[in-house]
Amino acid sequence: MTTDVHGEHSETHDHGSFLSKQRIIAHPGFNRWLVPPAALAIHLCIGMAYGFSVFWLPLSKALGIKEAIKCGPEIGFFQELFITTCDWKISTLGWMYTLFFVLLGSSAALWGGWLERAGPRKAGVVSAFCWCGGMLISALGVHTHQFWMMLLGSGVIGGIGLGLGYISPVSTLIKWFPDRRGMATGMAIMGFGGGAMIGSPMAAELMKIFATDTDVGVTQTFIVMAGVYFVFMMGGALSYRVPATGWKPKNWNPPVAQGSNALITHGHVHVSKVWGIPQFWLLWMVLCMNVSAGIGVIGMASPMLQEVFGGALIGIEGKFGELDKAQLTAIAGVAAGFTALLSLFNIGGRFVWASFSDKLGRKMTYIVFFVLGGILYASIPASAGAGSKLLFVSAFCVILSMYGGGFATIPAYLADLFGTQMVGAIHGRLLTAWATAGILGPVVVNYMRDYQLGLGIPREQVYNQTMYILVGMLVIGLICNLLVKPVDDKHFMTDEELAHEKKLAQERAAATEVGTSDAAFHKNKAALVWFAWAAVGIPLAWGVYRTGLSVGKFFN
Repeated sequence: MTTDVHGEHSETHDHGSFLSKQRIIAHPGFNRWLVPPAALAIHLCIGMAYGFSVFWLPLSKALGIKEAIKCGPEIGFFQELFITTCDWKISTLGWMYTLFFVLLGSSAALWGGWLERAGPRKAGVVSAFCWCGGMLISALGVHTHQFWMMLLGSGVIGGIGLGLGYISPVSTLIKWFPDRRGMATGMAIMGFGGGAMIGSPMAAELMKIFATDTDVGVTQTFIVMAGVYFVFMMGGALSYRVPATGWKPKNWNPPVAQGSNALITHGHVHVSKVWGIPQFWLLWMVLCMNVSAGIGVIGMASPMLQEVFGGALIGIEGKFGELDKAQLTAIAGVAAGFTALLSLFNIGGRFVWASFSDKLGRKMTYIVFFVLGGILYASIPASAGAGSKLLFVSAFCVILSMYGGGFATIPAYLADLFGTQMVGAIHGRLLTAWATAGILGPVVVNYMRDYQLGLGIPREQVYNQTMYILVGMLVIGLICNLLVKPVDDKHFMTDEELAHEKKLAQERAAATEVGTSDAAFHKNKAALVWFAWAAVGIPLAWGVYRTGLSVGKFFN
C-alpha cells in the first residue's frame, strides 16, 4: 500500500519500497532539468573506466616500487593471476580494460528488461554498489597482490555496475525530453566520456599523496575514489524521477512523420521481439562499424603521431627510429597533449552531434558520420606524407567528435524506431555491438601494424593501409544505415500488451500531472536546479581545465 501524489491510497506489488519505481513518479511542477545532472553524476563516475590506464604503470611496479620485479619466462597468464613474488605485466593489466567493455555490453543486454520495470533509482543504486564495491575488492587485490581479485572486483562486478549505470538514465531522459531526445541523451553520455578527464588527474594526484618508499599508493587511491564515487552515484540515483504516463512538455505535440522525422514511430516494440527485427540488426552494425573504426584510432593515436612525425614534433630533423631517449621522452609529452585534445573532442561531440540530430534526424546524422568520416580517414595518409600536422590533427579531432557523437545519438535513434516504452532495455541489447567493436577495432589496427612492420615498411607509413581498412568499415556502416526503414506495424505491442507492460513497470497517470513540468517554479526550485548542475558542472570544469593544461603542451 502506498500514497500517491494526491494523498490517495493505491495497491502496488512492492508495497512502495523506497527504491520502487512508484516512489519516484514526479509530482506536479517538477522541473525536468533536475534529471540530466542526476544522470551525469552516475556517468561521470563510471566513465573512469576509460581512465584506468593511469594505474597500469604504478601497478606494474607494485612490488619493485622503482623497477618492476619481472616474472620468469615460465610464468604464464594464469600463474600471474595468483603469483605474489613478481610484478604484473602491463599487457596482463590491460585485460581489466577488456573486461570493462565486454561486461558493460553483456550486463546491459541481460538486465535491461529488469531495469525498465525496476526503474532508474533501483538500477542506479545497484550500479553504485557494484562499481564502488568492485573498486574496494580491487584495492584488496592490490594490497594482497592477487590479480584475480582485481579482475573479479573491477572487471566483473565493476563491469556489471558499468552496464547498469550506463543505461539507467536513457529511457528516463528520453521520456522527459521527447522534444529533444538527442540533446538529453547527449548530456548524460557526454558524462561517460568526461569521467576519465576528472578521474585520471584525480587518481594521479592521490597516488602522489599516498606513495611511499614501500608502496605505490594504488590501494589507498582505490579506496578514496570508491568512497567519493559512491557519494556521487547514490546522490544521482536517489535524484532520479520518472514522468507520469501521458506526460508531455507544455505546448509540445508529437511530430508528424515526414521529412527528417519519417522514422519517428508512435508505437512501442517489446524488448523480447527486437532480436527478430531487421532494423535492430542494421543499427547494431551501424554502431559496431562506427565504434570499431573510432576505438581503433583512439588506441593508436599517440604512437601514430610520434612515429609519423618523429622529431618534427619538437622542431628537430630526424625520424622516430633516429631519436635518442631524451628526444623520445619529449615527443611522448607532446603526444600526451594530442591524446588529451582528442578526449575533449570525444566529449564535446557527444553533446553537439546528438543535439544536431534533433534537427537533422538520426539517419542523416549517421550519414554525415560515415561519409565525412570516410573522407577524413582516407585523407590521413596524404596529410602524414605531406608532413602537415595541422591537417593530420584536425582530421583526428573531427573523427573523435563523431565517435563520441555516435554513442550519444544511438539511444534517440532507437527511441525513434522502437518507441520509448522499453528503449533502455533495447539500448542495453544494442550495446553488445560496443563489446564486439571493443575487440574488433584494436585487433584489426594492432595486427595490421605488426604485419606491415614485418614486411619492412617504414614506421611512418605502417598506418596507411589500416586507414583504408577503417574506411571500408565505415562504408559497411553507411550501407546499413541507408537500409534503415520504419519498423513494420506488426512488431508493435497491442494496446492490451502495452497496458500490461506499463502495469509491470509500475507506471501510473494522473490527469493533473500532464503538462506541468515546465510550469513557473519558485525560487527554491530554481536554487535546487542550480545546485544540481553545480555539483556535476564544477568537477567537469576542473577535468576540462586539467585536460586543457595537457593540450597546451601539444600546442607549445
